[in-house]
Amino acid sequence: MKVINRIKRNEEFVNAVRKGRTLKETPYIVHYLPNELSVCRIGLSVSKRIGNAVTRNRIKRQTRAMCDSLIDYSSHTIDVVIVVKEEFLNSSFENNKIILNILLSKIGITK
Repeated sequence: MKVINRIKRNEEFVNAVRKGRTLKETPYIVHYLPNELSVCRIGLSVSKRIGNAVTRNRIKRQTRAMCDSLIDYSSHTIDVVIVVKEEFLNSSFENNKIILNILLSKIGITK
């Protein structure tokens, strides 16, 4: 995932969560809001309750890899905040990817 496709500022996270719409499945909560830019942007949030820094960073790397294989960044203009829940650790990478694909296809940003 390129830097231009990431949400980094706290105000942008808060804006997408408060003003956007929400979808929920077992390991994820996805908030999304149309943006004024020419690209799709993704923000990831992993709570400290899930594990230590190594575990959280591994989860973020895996989720970014899933997003790269599922999303066409240039053809959509939307901000997406993905909140990863504790159930993520109880499923395999493939099951988590399938669930994320279902959520992102409901939004309409998959390839």
